[in-house]
Amino acid sequence: MRRCFFSTVLLLLLATVCSDAQTSGKAGRYVGSESCKGCHAEAYAGWKQTRMARVVQDPKVHPEAVLADFTHADPLVTFELKDVAFVYGSRWKQRFFTKRGDDYFVQPAQWDVAKKRWLPYHVEAGTDWWVPFYGTSNFERPTGPLCDGCHSVNYNVETKQVTEWNVGCEKCHGPGSLHVAHPTKTNIVNPARLDYVRANDTCIQCHSQGRPLQETFAGKRFDWPVGFTAGERLADYWQLEELKHGVTNFFQYADLTAHKNRMQGNDFIQSTMYHRELRCFDCHDVHSDKNPSNLKAVGNALCLRCHAASMENAAGLHGTVSEHTHHAEGSKGSECVACHMPLIAQTIKDNFVASHTFRFITPTLTEQAGVPNPCTSCHKDKTNAWASKELQGWKTVSPWRMAQPSM
Repeated sequence: MRRCFFSTVLLLLLATVCSDAQTSGKAGRYVGSESCKGCHAEAYAGWKQTRMARVVQDPKVHPEAVLADFTHADPLVTFELKDVAFVYGSRWKQRFFTKRGDDYFVQPAQWDVAKKRWLPYHVEAGTDWWVPFYGTSNFERPTGPLCDGCHSVNYNVETKQVTEWNVGCEKCHGPGSLHVAHPTKTNIVNPARLDYVRANDTCIQCHSQGRPLQETFAGKRFDWPVGFTAGERLADYWQLEELKHGVTNFFQYADLTAHKNRMQGNDFIQSTMYHRELRCFDCHDVHSDKNPSNLKAVGNALCLRCHAASMENAAGLHGTVSEHTHHAEGSKGSECVACHMPLIAQTIKDNFVASHTFRFITPTLTEQAGVPNPCTSCHKDKTNAWASKELQGWKTVSPWRMAQPSM
């Protein structure tokens, strides 16, 4: 009887250890993405092609990563390519990190990828929260505390060393040594098996604007959630930027929609999608670069997986897409994202990325608070009054809601 009792206790303890490994992600040590390749070859190969795997690159090893024009002189460019230790970014902007001592610093010029031009780079006073705690020069603002925790796996705030650069497997799955030694479902974090809060926290850890709960680490202020590991609750390490209704500033519009890039998480937690427990990876697949933004499907096909009329649920359309959008089928105006994910969050001068609240911003809100609405953002020759009148004629939606600032 006693033997049976102790066996039961041992099994319970083992189950708790396994459960904690899946829950907290703290068990084991980091071993690098190469260790995952043998068993997860397809996922590894797909991830390797994504921007997640290529956030920062050494131009000496990857000369093809350099998108900027270093062949023509520009007064903004006060450095040479040989001075660059890392290039950062490839879709909207490209910045250039120089190494001094054991720290990296961002050069004062950045490349606008879309418009193929040089622009100045300097975080001004009155913008990011951390600015008052650092010097005014770019070379007084190391990337370690301000950037690198999201551009690497297992950044050590004391030694400034990483297990690997870029968003590797263990950034989302936690330390992998136990799983590599003896692969089971319980000794690795799989965000798909987490509750929706912790599942989304996996992405929000880097796709959000906020600050750590602890003020300093190694005597410095950090702009990323130091100590957080996939599988944990991000709120135990990180507080999202405080947003205030009616205020328009560097971070937000007056309706709390993000004003700048890297605030997808701040937007998403406000959404009905989040309330209904959707996860970022219900739409995005970071193991594939097949579609833009790692989307699982292109255009309306992605949204209609849940919102098609055939779904026969409250979220499904009542009629065709064009009947819902009041725009011609196949046109830009008939794309779900045109109205529900307008490009209003600035990533670099005159370049904007999609809102993630999924709210329809009405012309009324534009009039009241200056938040850009999708109607006049597309029909640039029209007024808010014109757009409001057009919307009032739409019989497929509530006129009461159309009169509100947002839907």
